[in-house]
Amino acid sequence: MTGSADPTPGKLADNIAYFARALRAAGLPVGPGAVVDAIAAVEAARIGEREDFYWTLHAVFVKRREHTILFDQAFRLFWRRRALIEKLIQQMSPIAPGAKKPEDKPKAGAARVEAGMNPPKRERPPLQEEERFSARLTVSDREVLREKDFSQMSAAEIARAKRLIAALRLPDDARPTRRFAADPKGAVVDMRRTLRRSMRAGGASIDIAWRAPVIVAPPLVALLDISGSMADYSRLFLHFLHAMAEKRRRVHAFVFATRLTNVTREMTNRDPDEALARAAGRVQDWEGGTRIATCLHAFNKDWSRRVLGQGATVLLFTDGLERDPDATLAFEMDRLKRSCRRLIWLNPLLRYDRFEARASGIRAMLPHVHEFRPIHTIGSMETLCEALSARRSRDADPRAWLRAVA
Repeated sequence: MTGSADPTPGKLADNIAYFARALRAAGLPVGPGAVVDAIAAVEAARIGEREDFYWTLHAVFVKRREHTILFDQAFRLFWRRRALIEKLIQQMSPIAPGAKKPEDKPKAGAARVEAGMNPPKRERPPLQEEERFSARLTVSDREVLREKDFSQMSAAEIARAKRLIAALRLPDDARPTRRFAADPKGAVVDMRRTLRRSMRAGGASIDIAWRAPVIVAPPLVALLDISGSMADYSRLFLHFLHAMAEKRRRVHAFVFATRLTNVTREMTNRDPDEALARAAGRVQDWEGGTRIATCLHAFNKDWSRRVLGQGATVLLFTDGLERDPDATLAFEMDRLKRSCRRLIWLNPLLRYDRFEARASGIRAMLPHVHEFRPIHTIGSMETLCEALSARRSRDADPRAWLRAVA
């Protein structure tokens, strides 16, 4: 479906129904009842301007805040024909103002709306003799995509990768805390509640109350390098963080290139496209230079005490190519390691078989991390989730790389 609707009189209800179908294809929960309500609202409002028509349909079709951006993109694409809305509402209003020039600036969610409004055409294959092939030695597209490097993916493969990332199984790293809560299957007697129960019964009977430690997932803190050398990987890793933040609490996201920026609040939006658009709008040094030591110093000074409590795990996502390597980098890495329970360095350069830790920045950082892992495919993200579930992991020991350098 495209925006070339028929503007002849009497087609207003049909075009609203077609527009609702496009919204449903783009992902909005629009049913037949909403279409009837939208037609009735347009007729009752006696609309004469494009803006009034927009907000009337918005009030009916948009039920959540994160759906506004998809509705706005769909409205621009469907009603983009010049003076289309004015011709359609001439049957209700004798005077219709001229159409305004639509904005050409792309926004978040435009790709999803465009795909919903222009579905691929299905062509019937020509009739031919039935042939059977053996599929024992073939590999599914999903398995190929799982092991394909992010930097080699096309736009369509990146869109599929985002859906696979959202469906990843999250790590099971919940741990008991020092706090206790009432639990009938607990192993510790809750003396206060037990005495209260006995006093209610006059001391004639004692009903023992039990308690157990509260089990929660520790905070997850991500420090993401968004410099030019990490451009092919940083956006997809942000989708991974968005999926983590949607399904568990206390996920803190920081991005850095030449300065540190906290994008935790922007990543809490339910729509991943809008979340990344807001995060990119706040960052001023996207795909710039790299100052790892300066940004780590800012994090250790301003944020470490706020977000690294209760056994937090830190994911440091960078290639380690520091612009100004010196002793400050090792000092800040050591301070970061002492402030968290587990520091995992994710480096996309490990995708190369002949990678060697010979850069001065990498050699300064390696002694101060607990694990050193690759992050360049969906399969590596699945391995990371499994590693977070385990208490110890020996397959990513950074000391092996240090011994190779020595």
